[in-house]
Amino acid sequence: MATSHRLLPILFLLVTLCTAEIRFNQILSDRRSIIPFDEFGFAHHGILELHVSQISLSDPNPDLDLSKLGFFLSTRDAWLRVLQEIQDGEIPCALQSTLIKKVYTFDHLNGAKAFEATYKMKDADQFTLVFANCLQQVGVSMDVQSAMYNLEGRSERRDYLPAGKSVLPTVYFLLSLVYFVMVVVWIRVLYKKRLTVHGIHYFMLAVVILKMLNLLCEAEDKSYIKRTGSAHGWDVLFYIFSFLKGISLFTLLVLIGTGWSFLKPFLQDKEKKVLMIVIPLQVLANIAQVVIDETGPYGKDWVTWKQVFLLVDVVCCCAVLFPIVWSIKHLREAAKTDGKAAVNLMKLTLFRHYYIVVICYIYFTRVVVYALETITSYKYLWTSVVAAELATLAFYLFTGYKFRPEVHNPYFVVDDEEEDAAAEQLKHADEFEL
Repeated sequence: MATSHRLLPILFLLVTLCTAEIRFNQILSDRRSIIPFDEFGFAHHGILELHVSQISLSDPNPDLDLSKLGFFLSTRDAWLRVLQEIQDGEIPCALQSTLIKKVYTFDHLNGAKAFEATYKMKDADQFTLVFANCLQQVGVSMDVQSAMYNLEGRSERRDYLPAGKSVLPTVYFLLSLVYFVMVVVWIRVLYKKRLTVHGIHYFMLAVVILKMLNLLCEAEDKSYIKRTGSAHGWDVLFYIFSFLKGISLFTLLVLIGTGWSFLKPFLQDKEKKVLMIVIPLQVLANIAQVVIDETGPYGKDWVTWKQVFLLVDVVCCCAVLFPIVWSIKHLREAAKTDGKAAVNLMKLTLFRHYYIVVICYIYFTRVVVYALETITSYKYLWTSVVAAELATLAFYLFTGYKFRPEVHNPYFVVDDEEEDAAAEQLKHADEFEL
């Protein structure tokens, strides 16, 4: 029990990525002392509806203290204090703490196998619905349906999105319009510069289209959840386009890093191996993401899938940097040996800049955004989403601008004076080391 209690705060910290809506969860012979369900940001008029059926215990002993089995709501700060109370011996069970909001305990069942409970929230805060089992070695089986929502306006319309994420449908829809404009602009660029268009430019168009469709489906997904508590199938389309967008984006980064189509018409064996690693890993990452979103933290393997997703994402991010490094090394060597020093130098500058931008993009979306989500008040969780999406938008714009089809691209066409200056710079080659 002591070991499990030390792990419980980690579970609470990991719950934040779970999307609140009407959920149905099936628990089978579970002996865990704590089973976290969904986390939700309640306003001052929030409600939890809980429907539990098919309740059964592995030990039918009628002398069991069923008050030690039940559901409660807790903030993360309160939970850490509850753990301290348990460790100090002040209370033997989390359900006995005055810091939590008790929803229902099994001693009120009176022999029944099901119950319904409604809890009206008076305190605006972010709470996690938790089931506590303080009876060691007693397995619990039950079907749990939970619905958490806020009441909006005088009509008391239900909003099934947390208080800090209620604006996300609008955010995603507006962003999809921005990407639609980008698609139109890029198509126009490809048409006007069709004599200098390479295969990579069409691939970039496909990536932007997939990103636009992904945002549009996510907007509809969140909109239906907001109104009804269910995605109505939009989540399936969202996962499909998210899958395609993820694979295409990482593939694009690898292809740009290798200089495919605009510097050379082929991929080397080592570059093909990077793609063979990245694509399967992206498939695994998307499977993990679906499991994380659809099961929630109540699942025994939820934390494992979460760790798999984070690990795979980090590996993919690192893998796409290798082709850029190889291109920089190749261009640096070419600049020292052939007669087109300035041309290779400018190409080298382009790839060095792109390498730095890719690292900044990865760091911001994987580290800074997570930190922002952690420290931001639950009321403003949408800001971390906006920050990540704006960073992605800026990255797309930078990539499109730097690698646009252009006859007189300043990175590839230089005059004699620039070539002489470049030759002088090559005497100090250390400047181009990563």
